[in-house]
Amino acid sequence: MTNFASMDLLVPLQLPPYAFKITDQNGQLILFDAIRKKNIVLTPEEWVRQHFVQYLINQKNYPKTLIKLEGGHKLYGKAKRSDIVVYNPAGEKILLVECKAPSVTIDQKTFDQVAHYNMVHKVKILAVTNGLQHYFCRIDFEARSYSFIEELPDYTQI
Repeated sequence: MTNFASMDLLVPLQLPPYAFKITDQNGQLILFDAIRKKNIVLTPEEWVRQHFVQYLINQKNYPKTLIKLEGGHKLYGKAKRSDIVVYNPAGEKILLVECKAPSVTIDQKTFDQVAHYNMVHKVKILAVTNGLQHYFCRIDFEARSYSFIEELPDYTQI
């Protein structure tokens, strides 16, 4: 039996819908993560992360095998986790995505967070999403600048 209070997690997003394998375990929604190949607790942020990963794979042609979720890294000596990092076949990082719950407003603090993470990753394309709003920017390390772009490039365009 599904706990309908936890159905609040499954809000419609501004991303295509996907058929996820979701089960209710003692009143807690569990989703099978096809990238990490394990069951995970479904939180609002995870709902966004899972949708965005499917968007990358199905709409933007990013290879599933080159996507890493919640990868750890160190920033100023502290352990941090990046939501989504995508690599090219040579193992170079090409995209960094920061996901927030739909209820979280994307603001300067969110951009600062992904910019700080990118000091470690040094990725040329950044994305920030709460599932309802998506922002993409291209980083020019030589010019020390960035520019917002309308749409996330397809994998073949990076």
